[in-house]
Amino acid sequence: MTSLLEGAKALLKRGSDDVGPRLAGLEAATDAARGRLDDALVDDAARVVDGAAARLRLSADHTVVAIAGATGSGKSSTFNALVGLDIAAVGLRRPTTSWASACVWGVDGAEEVLDWLEIPERHRTVRDSMLDATRADRRLEGVVLLDLPDHDSTEVSHHLEVDRLVRLADLMIWVLDPQKYADAAIHERYLRPMAGHRDVTVVVLNHIDTVPEARRDAMLADVRRLLDQDGLTGVPIFAISARDGTGVAELKGEVAARVAAKQATRTRMAADVRAAAERLDAAGGRADAPRLQRERIEALEVAFADAAGVPTVVAAVVESTRVRANRATGWPVTAWLSRLRPDPLKRLHLDLGAHAKQLTGRSRTSIPEPTPVQRARVDTEVRALADEVSAGMGRPWATAVRRASTSRLDDLGDGLDAAVGGTDLGVATIPVWAGAVRLLQWLLILAAVGGGVWLAGLAVMGYLRVPQPDTPRWGGFPIPTLLLLGGIALGVLLALVCRLLVRMTARSRGRSAHARLTGAIGGVAEELVVAPVEAELAAYRDFRAGLERALK
Repeated sequence: MTSLLEGAKALLKRGSDDVGPRLAGLEAATDAARGRLDDALVDDAARVVDGAAARLRLSADHTVVAIAGATGSGKSSTFNALVGLDIAAVGLRRPTTSWASACVWGVDGAEEVLDWLEIPERHRTVRDSMLDATRADRRLEGVVLLDLPDHDSTEVSHHLEVDRLVRLADLMIWVLDPQKYADAAIHERYLRPMAGHRDVTVVVLNHIDTVPEARRDAMLADVRRLLDQDGLTGVPIFAISARDGTGVAELKGEVAARVAAKQATRTRMAADVRAAAERLDAAGGRADAPRLQRERIEALEVAFADAAGVPTVVAAVVESTRVRANRATGWPVTAWLSRLRPDPLKRLHLDLGAHAKQLTGRSRTSIPEPTPVQRARVDTEVRALADEVSAGMGRPWATAVRRASTSRLDDLGDGLDAAVGGTDLGVATIPVWAGAVRLLQWLLILAAVGGGVWLAGLAVMGYLRVPQPDTPRWGGFPIPTLLLLGGIALGVLLALVCRLLVRMTARSRGRSAHARLTGAIGGVAEELVVAPVEAELAAYRDFRAGLERALK
């Protein structure tokens, strides 16, 4: 535990604190991309995050230096030359390296690193335990030097071991053979893919003693040309002979300088993070995180409203308001005839109150199902919305947005029906003025009836020759006559005026119902289309923000 704490502090001292935000950014981008980008690509980025996090928890005083090469390249002899002892030959009397071997300078904290590297106990050597440390040995304090299996071995397990340890090493030394330095296997499989890791890569041309001096410069120039083609511009090349020691001191000095700078681990992590982030960036697209435009959402809501039969319901609200208001304000003598007309809303099983299901025996409305044209319009608007916001995204992410936009359209019919059926259409009560009109209508009827009875009484008295009292007059007309004719005339006139008021009220309630229905339909559009798309856009914004931090 102490070594872990000390390693974390040392890592902060060596300036790796900027790796933390980059790593966190890559982790956020990886989480956001899960299920949207290719699984293999996301898994690879997740492995980078997990590997870097694991490395950060280990000793910061040790730098893992891996030596890799093909069979016969002298990789193991280069390892022995750097160690200063014939370690690789002690336990491996075979022409190829079967297992990775490790030699450590500085034992404190090294064991946890070796465990993380999964180096078997029998293949571990601690340099401090052998002989007295030389000056060069002290300069390599903190080095964990690995001799990897041959990358061109016919054994699949060897390939897997090389690939695994290449991903974990802080500094890579690639050993080339003068006879096979242009072999496509190492360039295409390893060197070219590590172009982004040029700052933690060293190339060694071994067996230089077998090359005539006159050809050495040309050969090194050709190696440089190949490396430049691989994208490894600036990578140092060392011509050595592990057999006679030529160039070994210079190579050891390069390793010692990298270790002393305490930058290899941070640089390797940063390169790994950048490489993984660039792969995600290329797959996910580089468009700015878009936002849904209100105009596009409104167009979608209009299509949904049309499919939900909102125009039909609004027309029914207008007609129902007219029927109910006319029934309440019409001339009482003839108003009962309006009860013979069916209520349009009730035909649609709307506005039946809290016991609608018991009354109709069903929980759905009777609004007609969307026509093929209406459904096609919905599909068109959904597709247009998804295409607009996914423009510029990588194909996988754009596909995820489109998939989200249609993921819940199977619930469209039920959602629209529930929204319409659950909306208060505002027709349950008659207008306030209708009550006053009804009272006035009855007063006029009473006046007309009273006037008629009065006149009838006068007529009977005249027929029976009974003396009649003087009939009161107003404006020269008998009051009974005025009551009869005025009551009837004013009643009819009031009914005509009320028809105008009813039309105005019906239109007003139609507009109100349309607004309420549109709001309810907007909720359905939000739930079934907008919210899933917004979730994808939020994930995309997290993805882009994470990549910006990782690539900073």
